[in-house]
Amino acid sequence: MFNHLKIAGFLLFAALIVAGCASSQNPDIERGSSYQFQDGYPEVRASAIGLLNEDDEAVINITTEVVYGSLIYRTIDGQSVAQITLEIRINERDGDFSKSFREEFDIFSEDTNAYMSQDLFTFIKDMEVQPGEFDIEITVSDNSSGKAILRETSAIIPDPADPVINLTSVRLSAKSMDSNRPEFTPITTYDVPARMDSLKLDFQVTNNDPDDPLTIRSRLIHFEADTMPARPLHFNNYSPSSTGYKGIDMRNPEELESTTRVLEQSGSVTIEYKYPLLSRGNYRFEVETEDEDGERLYKARDFSIKSDNYPMVQSAREMAEPLYYLMSESKYEEMMEINDPDSLKDAVDRFWLSNVGSQNRARNVISLYYERVEEANKQFSNFKEGWKTDAGMMYILFGPPWYVDRSLNRMQWSYAYDRTDPRYNFYFERPRNPNEYFPFQHYILERSTNYFNVVYQQRQLWLTGRILESRL
Repeated sequence: MFNHLKIAGFLLFAALIVAGCASSQNPDIERGSSYQFQDGYPEVRASAIGLLNEDDEAVINITTEVVYGSLIYRTIDGQSVAQITLEIRINERDGDFSKSFREEFDIFSEDTNAYMSQDLFTFIKDMEVQPGEFDIEITVSDNSSGKAILRETSAIIPDPADPVINLTSVRLSAKSMDSNRPEFTPITTYDVPARMDSLKLDFQVTNNDPDDPLTIRSRLIHFEADTMPARPLHFNNYSPSSTGYKGIDMRNPEELESTTRVLEQSGSVTIEYKYPLLSRGNYRFEVETEDEDGERLYKARDFSIKSDNYPMVQSAREMAEPLYYLMSESKYEEMMEINDPDSLKDAVDRFWLSNVGSQNRARNVISLYYERVEEANKQFSNFKEGWKTDAGMMYILFGPPWYVDRSLNRMQWSYAYDRTDPRYNFYFERPRNPNEYFPFQHYILERSTNYFNVVYQQRQLWLTGRILESRL
């Protein structure tokens, strides 16, 4: 694993970029939280869903994840130990009800490099509340540094005493292939790592009348999207009709499965669907029915299957794929044809060592490169891996920009004090504004043949190892 993230002035821009997937602009479609983080602070992801338990009591199921490598550790008896304080506050949106929870956790790791790990500490808590709409604040404090981070979300729980048919939000969970973790655990983000064994989507139908059976319709759909790495800076710009320009087509989905179920049980009923892990891509599970007045009720959960350890870079293939920005097309295709993980890892190592030369120097260059890949995954992830986006490519090759200027649908990255020098200023266009049907921040770099020499020089910095001393 690579050194944990070093983001300074770029933070505000990153927060703006990921905000498109940070929350659902359509309250009927859940998309999970973003990878928001701040250098030196705990990195926290959280999700919440309102449910009714077997006794028809209202509960909010809250999942909090903390990245190990974002914490400060002490060594005690040969173990690395971090201490955090988790606080949860629930406030009724239009009422006086509130509830809070607070607990300290000691996080142990036998790995002396725990401060570099991108593994997750996961805590799941059911908090009993009353039916209603709630705002939820989740605060995680690193007791060693004294720094705290706040995450906010919301939940709605129908009233079982109110004779109105309702659907709860759809919860997405996954089961790992790890035999030590056989249970399904909630997915807090839009992204699902492909290492998972299977998926589960569940929701509740409340106040069903057995004398008037309810028809529940659900379907799983797939969206066609751009999945290719960003094309080089000196290539032609994308055609407005191309998938690369549009990003993702959410208007013409492919239906993978549809089911219809007649519900004759009374009260609140939990319905779940399980799927073997899907291939990489963008999906939506949606469910609908009609209330007693014939009005449509609709809920959905969007998600994307990404690489095995996303947003981390661990496997040989995850290390090989981002070399697209440093290799010739023919050499890259030749490497991608290697299926054996050990052989692929050897090929990656040979690539770096044959170019950089010194083994120690190559190790430092490798660490920097894949650190940038992981950072790009966390800052620019949308319908495809963050490193594949135009902004992700620029961030990997050139690092965080010195300045970011934004207008309505344009953005400028500057790598010099002179904001007009074409060698050090790059421009992005956003083809469409995010909305409830297109929740992504999708920026496209304005390409030019004039960038050929700039890109060549930057690639040489990486391939020779001089990137450690001289950056754009």
